[in-house]
Amino acid sequence: MNWWQELEPEQADLLKEVWIPVGTPGYAGLAKAQWREVLNGRFGPQNWRIHYIVRGKSVPFSEAIQEYEAAYRHFLRGNPALVRFLTAVCGNVYDDNISNVYDADYEQPHTAMNHYQDISVRRVIAELVDDDEWPEVVDTEVTPAPLTDLTDGQTHELPRARGFRGNYLFQIRDPLSPGFCLNPAVVPVHDPALITSLPNREGWYHKEGCAHLSVEAFWQMSKVIEVRYDKFLALGPERANPLAGL
Repeated sequence: MNWWQELEPEQADLLKEVWIPVGTPGYAGLAKAQWREVLNGRFGPQNWRIHYIVRGKSVPFSEAIQEYEAAYRHFLRGNPALVRFLTAVCGNVYDDNISNVYDADYEQPHTAMNHYQDISVRRVIAELVDDDEWPEVVDTEVTPAPLTDLTDGQTHELPRARGFRGNYLFQIRDPLSPGFCLNPAVVPVHDPALITSLPNREGWYHKEGCAHLSVEAFWQMSKVIEVRYDKFLALGPERANPLAGL
């Protein structure tokens, strides 16, 4: 029975304002565009969203990403030798592509896959420039310079990040990358209240670093797809598997 269709219009309209989580999709990677296509087709572009469960509350990306950045802030401030290395040796950091150095915002509709760790590192180091307790982190001109990639040895004309005065590009990615020490699976989540686990799921971030204690595990495990309830009900029998195809 499609019970919601028997309601008075003003009663049924209330369901349009109710959002519910329908699943935890995990890591998107290069499937970012595919997710959008599948979910737009199934629910409509304005009728689904990615939210995060943070300390028992569903919050938008803009709020959850502050926790991600806070983990990097806590980690770097607790590792002064690593900060000294980054600022003296490196000119910038990136994730999957050297073009990452141009991204300053966490919202990345233009990218094939999201990259947050490099942005977090750049933001934290820039903060330390203005912190009197970190005199060794000094201001630098954010201008193009020849930077040699420690991953492949190639040199590129790219801007130095604020506070970075070195001559090298530092890739933060898999265990074979120079910057694995800053991989989000290596960086612990800063607040025990954010630690999550799901015994029947094993993502790449569970096999590296500090596993379910990492900021990457928090990020992926707290991520939920939320759907407007009237659109969820309209799926009919497909409600049993609303994230099929992701």
